[in-house]
Amino acid sequence: MVFFRSVSAISRLRSRAVQQSSLSNSVRWLHSSELDLKSQMQEIIPEQQDRLKKLKSEHGKVPVGNITVDMVLGGMRGMTGLLWETSLLDADEGIRFRGMSIPECQKVLPSAESGEEPLPEILLWLLLTGKVPTKEQANALSTELAHRAAVPAIDALPSTAHPMTQFASGVMALQVQSEFQKAYEQGDISKSKYWEPTFEDALNLIARVPVVASYVYRRMYKDGSIIPLDDSLDYGANFSHMLGFDSPQMKELMRLYVTIHSDHEGGNVSAHAGHLVGSALSDPYLSFAAALNGLAGPLHGLANQEVLLWIKLVVEECGESISKEQLKDYVWKTLNSGKVVPGYGHGVLRKTDPRYICQREFALKHLPDDPLFQLVSKLYEVVPPILTELGKVKNPWPNVDAHSGVLLNYYGLTEARYYTVLFGVSRSLGICSQLIWDRALGLPLERPKSVNMDWLDNFTRLNR
Repeated sequence: MVFFRSVSAISRLRSRAVQQSSLSNSVRWLHSSELDLKSQMQEIIPEQQDRLKKLKSEHGKVPVGNITVDMVLGGMRGMTGLLWETSLLDADEGIRFRGMSIPECQKVLPSAESGEEPLPEILLWLLLTGKVPTKEQANALSTELAHRAAVPAIDALPSTAHPMTQFASGVMALQVQSEFQKAYEQGDISKSKYWEPTFEDALNLIARVPVVASYVYRRMYKDGSIIPLDDSLDYGANFSHMLGFDSPQMKELMRLYVTIHSDHEGGNVSAHAGHLVGSALSDPYLSFAAALNGLAGPLHGLANQEVLLWIKLVVEECGESISKEQLKDYVWKTLNSGKVVPGYGHGVLRKTDPRYICQREFALKHLPDDPLFQLVSKLYEVVPPILTELGKVKNPWPNVDAHSGVLLNYYGLTEARYYTVLFGVSRSLGICSQLIWDRALGLPLERPKSVNMDWLDNFTRLNR
């Protein structure tokens, strides 16, 4: 296997390392002020540690539900078995970030001066502290993330590898800089302080994944011409810029995209994988790489890629002006062939995904006449009644994946194979936030009991 190294990319990334050194005084100022996120965490964590101890001592034996054979055989669906502080998914209302729904976040969380959508770094502050930051705190966090974004030279896999393969490999390459691993190997850090080097790793990782992700995109699709980070831009806008998209609307879309994809409680594959690996005290780089490998699966993050490809197949076979009746026939044809309509249904939700709705609102405002958006709108009317009639689906409504690809495609990011990387960058905010809290609360190694079918046969026979 031949490995590839982009000389121009490496030179630019090394120049960022020089900038990193020159900005160290500014970073020290941030860490000594009330604007510092870590200082806020130091105030909050002792309270939450005491809260966990009280819950365990006073209510540790209280059952939270019954486990059925269906749950054991069905991927643990419906089982309550994880602590996940940063978000909670409601079957009817959708995801809540620290108690706030997506519409509430859009109303309350500050946006960029040139836009309306919440800034991802604002959401990161909310996920970690449970509080909405001031404008000054948000600006300080934006600056800190930019300072942390220096990435060393990365030897990437061949450009024929899937973007997620290259992205996960890039994250693993960063692991040599893990502060947690260094502290643990030195052996002079107490368990109660594990969260501090985890915090450093997590923020460094969050800051750096857009750089790695954009590097993968530019080397795969833009002849390796790397665009350096711009310290003057916020997190979402910077990611858009490094990818090569500088229109104000695309920057707005990227802010929205990163925010709504950031976290979806702890039971989904990527979040659970990150938590599981982290429970072994693997550092955030190792844990997040595991999460990315889960996200790359067709039944998880790869779904947004499949949606756009399916929609384009509809257009290819039936044309952009397809009628609702023709679309109904096409949907039935898809279902009768043993396939699913990608982007519809969800393991927990029982109503339209709020993340779909806010993307639809964005499209209605910025691209109402786009043919692919109009097709997505027709599908919204056509598919749920058909799935309801079919009678095999608990949730016939669209999820987040049903819309995101069409928006990205409209603004020129047409490479569907890359879409899961965008999802991965977004998910770094939620998974890394929870990893910090896992260490702060001293959560144990995850080790559930497994059984075989003989055990289930005997158990059910004895309990009839």
